[in-house]
Amino acid sequence: MADSSSIMEESNDVTLNFGEEDEIDRRKRLKHPVAVFFHLFFRIASLLTYLFCSWFSNSEITSFIIIIVLLSMDFWTVKNITGRLLVGLRWWNYVDDEGKSQWVFESRKGSNQTKISADEARIFWLALIITEMIWIVFMFIRMFSFSIVWFMTIIVGILMNGANIFGYVRCKYGSQQKMTSVASSFFTTQFFKSMFSSAASTKGNESKPGGSKVGAL
Repeated sequence: MADSSSIMEESNDVTLNFGEEDEIDRRKRLKHPVAVFFHLFFRIASLLTYLFCSWFSNSEITSFIIIIVLLSMDFWTVKNITGRLLVGLRWWNYVDDEGKSQWVFESRKGSNQTKISADEARIFWLALIITEMIWIVFMFIRMFSFSIVWFMTIIVGILMNGANIFGYVRCKYGSQQKMTSVASSFFTTQFFKSMFSSAASTKGNESKPGGSKVGAL
């Protein structure tokens, strides 16, 4: 129980933010080439199989099974290997002594960040986000057809890849409250910038001759 509580406490400390990977170890472009390869291989293979499986097989069920296997292998690889090696993040869950499922979100901190390559981190996040966008585009295209099997395949792809995106974003930002505070801080900053720029623009117009009737009076 002591070990479990300490793990849960560590999951709340998140120090690795988006964009900070650019400042970490530029000397070696790819420190884990095998992990990068498999991070891309299974997701690309599942997309290509979805697009071109009809060229090799007329069975939708066979194609469905192959794609689901590739998606499952990609999900497991990203969740358990490439996230830890490429960006220093890990998310997982366990069942405590009371039978409740506990979710843990961890990030690499301190001197261990030097093990992260900026190029690997960029590949990691771009692969996750672009793949999710492609599956969403496929979903909208399939909405105009009546193939339940293919639509289910796309939904599985969206859910599996989306689960990894959500898990790793939580690893970066910590709890839901921290994510909300980050978003609120961003929009607050943008609001004040807009307000100050509008005030400066109005003041500039008033200083011009004939720029305002009030000024003429």
